[in-house]
Amino acid sequence: MEVTRRDLLKLLAIAGGLGLGPRDLEAAEAPARLLEFAPLGNVTLLHMTDPHAALRPVFYREPDALLGVGAERGQPPYLTGEAALRAYGLRRGTPEAYAYTHLDFSQLAARYGRMGGYAHLATLVKRIRGERRGRTLLLDGGDTIQGSATALWTRGADMVRAMNELGVEVFTPHWEFIYGIDRVRELFGDRERGGLFAGDFVAHNVTELGFGDPIFRPYTIRAVGGVRVGVIGQAFPYTPVSHPRRFVPDLTFGIRDDHVQGLVNELRDGRKAEVVVLLSHNGIAVDLKLAARVSGLDVILGGHTHDALVEPIRVGRTLVVNSGSHGKFLSRLDLDVRGGRIADSRYRLIPVLSKALPEDSPMARLIHDIRAPHEARLSERLAVSESLLYRRGNFNGPFDEVILDALLGRADAQVAFSPGFRWGVTILPGQEISLEDVYSHTALTYANTWVREMSGGEIHRIMEDVADNLFHPDPYYRQGGDMVRLGGLTYVIDPERPMGQRITDVRVGGRPLDPARRYKATGWASLGEADGPPVWDVVAEHLRRVKRVRIDPRARVKVVSLARQRGPG
Repeated sequence: MEVTRRDLLKLLAIAGGLGLGPRDLEAAEAPARLLEFAPLGNVTLLHMTDPHAALRPVFYREPDALLGVGAERGQPPYLTGEAALRAYGLRRGTPEAYAYTHLDFSQLAARYGRMGGYAHLATLVKRIRGERRGRTLLLDGGDTIQGSATALWTRGADMVRAMNELGVEVFTPHWEFIYGIDRVRELFGDRERGGLFAGDFVAHNVTELGFGDPIFRPYTIRAVGGVRVGVIGQAFPYTPVSHPRRFVPDLTFGIRDDHVQGLVNELRDGRKAEVVVLLSHNGIAVDLKLAARVSGLDVILGGHTHDALVEPIRVGRTLVVNSGSHGKFLSRLDLDVRGGRIADSRYRLIPVLSKALPEDSPMARLIHDIRAPHEARLSERLAVSESLLYRRGNFNGPFDEVILDALLGRADAQVAFSPGFRWGVTILPGQEISLEDVYSHTALTYANTWVREMSGGEIHRIMEDVADNLFHPDPYYRQGGDMVRLGGLTYVIDPERPMGQRITDVRVGGRPLDPARRYKATGWASLGEADGPPVWDVVAEHLRRVKRVRIDPRARVKVVSLARQRGPG
């Protein structure tokens, strides 16, 4: 089923007859405006990434704090709020402002509704495929089969079924590996055989440790609109250090831009492909550096950092695209390819406003079948939120504080650690918090909690190490994620400082952190072994006990910058 402008005009007429106001009419008309696209050329690349197993529509607030360092400051994607609206010429209060920024989020969420959902994505994909028969290619950048209870309980099988129904044609991985390499092979196959996934699984940079033998196919070539499109897969380079090593014990990853260059040359020199695409899970900063180092790439379709690029970033002749997360967006890039070169291009980051886009019936039935055995458990009402709860941003978000409060309370600890994950849905004020919502922030295969004593010096070193991972001036030394979330303490951070000097004035319970003192600490998602209860049980029990959640603003982190204080020179 597809929505047309004629259908929407009918809806508008009906809405007017019901006495709905201008804002209601704008909410109904928004998809018509946002979906309008003047087709160009002979190739349409459709890209989604980082859905984190969000089968159904969600609320997901974009960050208000997204700090670039050095030359990145003030440049996309490090623009939020009003700065983002100015950069892209958008008005506050519009569906675009709701989709692309955090501004007025609660009010606009009530007006425009949830976003994403595979049944609504399927409607949009089918519409574009119908308009561009034989000219489309749908690519998924990974982090797809992790992030929900059903994905955890089926070990990713539910999402692969949804990917097949959606018609994903090319895929590259990251969080997929938390189920272990054997499960990845079952679901996606390897270089020699296929798996449950019906498309092409590509990852040039995953090799056997010590031998260098490739595990998966490095690229695929697809005929799109009479054009040969080569797609190189770039799995997340730091998988063995971002997750427990036991999941990929005999594999090596890495950025390997020299190998990317060799594959580009192979595709171009042998005239195997007229357009060369890197389907990447590097993160935007790494993609931009790689684009400057590798020649011959036409397009990088990137993911991992959840950046919603309203416009592509051009590096030389390479267009760099990132498509947000949680199914909120579908990127459409039309290419006019002539004589083996891109003569022109046209792009839109399409917000998937599920309130107005109808569901695709076959996908809706599949999602119902996947969820039906678990519906009663998923829908358990734990508490009601009086605050806007979200996670996304460089530093602690309110849902992070919920997790930290739960950890601190259970362990009677002084300090709590929670990873700086970017995934997890947003909860509106007045909304019930269900067990499913808790899993959307905690669904890991290594979610056990831990409690132990740590010295003040050890706590400070961990904070500095994570800050360097986030703010290192060389993007190739960043491993993604945001700053570790910390409960029980406050601190000052200067992202412009070198390693070991960014974190100052750390206070535990209002008192300065003592490097020699031992503190009782707790946390979850340890890369080592942990034997405490899984964090979803800890958080769920906390919510059942408090019944109502109110997270007032907490002055936990103060950001300063000597570079800005000093000014130019």
